[in-house]
Amino acid sequence: MTDAQETAADTSLRTTGGAPPDDVAPAPIPLLEPREGIPPVVTSDDALARVIAAFAAGTGPVAVDAERASGYRYGQRAYLVQLRRDGAGSALVDPVGCPDLSGLGSALNGTEWILHAATQDLPCLRDIGMTPTSLFDTELAGRLAGFPRVGLGAMVENVLGYALEKGHSAVDWSTRPLPEPWLRYAALDVELLIDLRDELEEELERQGKLEWAREEFDAIAAAPPAPPRKDPWRRTSGMHKVRRRRQMAVVRELWTTRDQVAQRRDVSPGKVLGDAAIVEAALALPNDVQALTALPGFGHRMGRRQLEQWQAAVDRARALPESELPQPGQQPAGPPPPRSWADKDPAAAARLSAARTAVSELAERLRMPQENLITPDTVRRVCWEPPKNPTPGAVEDFLAGYGARNWQIQQVAPLLVRALNAGA
Repeated sequence: MTDAQETAADTSLRTTGGAPPDDVAPAPIPLLEPREGIPPVVTSDDALARVIAAFAAGTGPVAVDAERASGYRYGQRAYLVQLRRDGAGSALVDPVGCPDLSGLGSALNGTEWILHAATQDLPCLRDIGMTPTSLFDTELAGRLAGFPRVGLGAMVENVLGYALEKGHSAVDWSTRPLPEPWLRYAALDVELLIDLRDELEEELERQGKLEWAREEFDAIAAAPPAPPRKDPWRRTSGMHKVRRRRQMAVVRELWTTRDQVAQRRDVSPGKVLGDAAIVEAALALPNDVQALTALPGFGHRMGRRQLEQWQAAVDRARALPESELPQPGQQPAGPPPPRSWADKDPAAAARLSAARTAVSELAERLRMPQENLITPDTVRRVCWEPPKNPTPGAVEDFLAGYGARNWQIQQVAPLLVRALNAGA
């Protein structure tokens, strides 16, 4: 067997999940190394101008990644942007030193961006002036192609046969200067994204799913920024324990105070005060600092000034008139939880059961997660309040109204029509 044949065989084993014969030891997976070494971090306007010129002159798609400081800093801003393009090589750009990257974004206008889990990085990239007009999401491509593990490391290993370094994904990327091992890790995240994209495109084409993927990518690129959450304090972990309106007011006051402190100090809110402590204070309604100190999360390591700050928030909630107390959380628009359907509407429950079974079987045949075939919420909505006359056209219009892409409608609408008419 030639070297090329051995390489092809190894790749086939990796991509199809096969295994070598018992008497053949699996070849060790090589650790990926930067082809041109670790590029210097761009921190000045002059250096950024050179990167912009180089990437504008490059060819083909551009690999893009961003690192945030989730769990360390307030918000989700980018603290490092990594790029790679044929003819330009790799670049590491510091958005702290270069906060406006709109010039780089403009230079890449019309170029396909390759990202892994694009929806995670696009918001922080948009904030610094970088928004793609077209993209290829390697994680989503992996899902559509039926890969069981779609993390970047697993995809690079299974598809390209290289191991990525691990261990720095959850570090504090706001650290300055960034340690060399972290920069190495960051540079490698875009080292093979272009190669991964090309292999996945071929696999999707082979499975007849490439146009489906392109519809998904176009939808991500065209999606507007997410609107601010309404009453974000209601998402406090453990909120289900809080039943009374006065207690809800305490959660709201403590959450708002914590958010203001976290934003002022630029630290993660969880590092200022934990959700569990907020819920404990809401349930206990302490009368003074001494009572507050006795609660979990407000221990001896918290300074007097901090304790007084939290007690003041509790006192404000305690003093609110009834008319200003928050109302219980409104039920989200849409159908009730499916577990209650059998009692509330047995016919709808039967429709949902038939639809779920059909969608699950189709997703298995197509080798993709059900939620990528059609969102569970969309299935619930059409089964709870179906069109009065569930014709194919009516069901297709319903799905389109809830954001389903054309390929999803073509695949799923016939199944839902049968489920709805059987229920009727």
